[in-house]
Amino acid sequence: MVAAAVAVAAGGGAAVSASASADARGPASPVAAAGIAWGKCEVTGPDDPMNKAECAQVPVPLDHRKPNGRKISIAVSRFKHTDTKNYQGALFVNPGGPGAGGLAYAPALARWLGGVGHAATAAKYDIIGFDPRGVGASKPALSCDPHYSDPIRPDYVPGSGKEERAWIAKSKKYAQDCAKRYGWLLPHMRSTDAARDVDTIRAALGQRKISWYGFSYGTYFGATYATLFPGRVHRMVLDGNVNPKTIWYDSQLEQDRAFEHNIKAWWAWTAKYDKVYHLGTTEKAVEARYYKARAEAKKAPIGGRIGPDELDDIVLSAGYNTGYYIPFAEALSRWVNGRDASGLLDWLSEGGDDNEFAVYNAVQAADAKWPRNWSKWHDDAARLYKQGYRFNTWSNVWFNAPVAFWPFQGGPALRLNGRNAPGMLLVQSTEDAATPVAGGLEMHKVFPRSRLVFEVGGKTHANTLNGNACLDDKVAAYLDTGWLPGSRRGADAYCKAVPAMNDPDPTSLSAKSARAKAGKDLPVGRP
Repeated sequence: MVAAAVAVAAGGGAAVSASASADARGPASPVAAAGIAWGKCEVTGPDDPMNKAECAQVPVPLDHRKPNGRKISIAVSRFKHTDTKNYQGALFVNPGGPGAGGLAYAPALARWLGGVGHAATAAKYDIIGFDPRGVGASKPALSCDPHYSDPIRPDYVPGSGKEERAWIAKSKKYAQDCAKRYGWLLPHMRSTDAARDVDTIRAALGQRKISWYGFSYGTYFGATYATLFPGRVHRMVLDGNVNPKTIWYDSQLEQDRAFEHNIKAWWAWTAKYDKVYHLGTTEKAVEARYYKARAEAKKAPIGGRIGPDELDDIVLSAGYNTGYYIPFAEALSRWVNGRDASGLLDWLSEGGDDNEFAVYNAVQAADAKWPRNWSKWHDDAARLYKQGYRFNTWSNVWFNAPVAFWPFQGGPALRLNGRNAPGMLLVQSTEDAATPVAGGLEMHKVFPRSRLVFEVGGKTHANTLNGNACLDDKVAAYLDTGWLPGSRRGADAYCKAVPAMNDPDPTSLSAKSARAKAGKDLPVGRP
């Protein structure tokens, strides 16, 4: 049972200017192109794909309204084109987040296109990966409390006012720590600031226009660039579209409903293969078994490291990607039926990545206005939980809760405008939980020359270049020639989800091979 609302005033932390970058005033003056001094990338060994890429740091203004003021630095990578005859320019790739690093995605995008039979398409572009401001190898890289997410955390689902207040205090302190460490940077973490960084990189590359491949949050990032600089867009693929009408508080409420649907789909799939996993013969039976294991983990953590939150975090990925169905069902079965924790421990992320978490909160806090009265957060979560959206509701609250106590109120959100943008290709899986299907339809309305492709029944988030030839061939045709499907009401083209991907068979695939067949070998979406 969720406790009654806890009265807490939002705010606090070090004083920071409440004025984030003024985005409605139009593009800032472009920074003069200074060129890029490419060098070797940091690599892990001789087999690291980054050996075939080039890397550099590109200085950009902290505040693009003050181009001669304080500078920060953006880490950039390049995987060069090999088809000089059909060269198409620079293709930027962003894997989402906000907060996900992108350096490794320059060679990765070429690899993924090649893996689905379109290496010739990749060869036409200089593929540009980058760590957005505040991320990874960019300077500075945000980190507010490196131990914030260490296991074992308080239960996401508060059983009392005391438990909820513990999370509130934890979230408030995190916001205060961010303000103390990076108060000078936080007001300049808007998506518009990052889009202007991209335009600075474009100029430094000597490119008149750029192309863009954005996954998840990368769709909003790309749409922001296309709004600010429509005349500088060549081609743009947006896969797993953020809903521009719900930036950002309401987007988490949309996700809560969608993830409940998708995690139940995983439980139903697990029940279908009860002879393999012995976790129950119906979706409700598997669900009950899961929540029993979760309750037990609160009393005695699994393997001494996995409490209820950590268990939720692990299996959440099954709501993102059907490639996790087999390995997570196997790991859960080994624990429930044999008290073997090794499978689940293999998937435990010890504390996560505070850089990604810090940037995730910083960008969303600066981008838009959020409720500052905690009773709003509590009441919305309590209502959804009572309605049966149990799995992701409270965990999503705490993933975003530092924003309720941010040192300034963000926003207003940029109003996306695609009137002057060229034709772009939008791709949307109809059962995507991280970016529900409404996002694709709304983005399609914003960009009237865009074309929208539905993957019908697809449950995997941002699923292009994962082996659905119907999707992948359309993406390649667009990147090759600018081809777009004809216009219709709603979606403009349809592709069916691939049955073997959407409903994997554990009797013919091992957990390891199932994950290998899940498609892209680097993550896209929320960090």
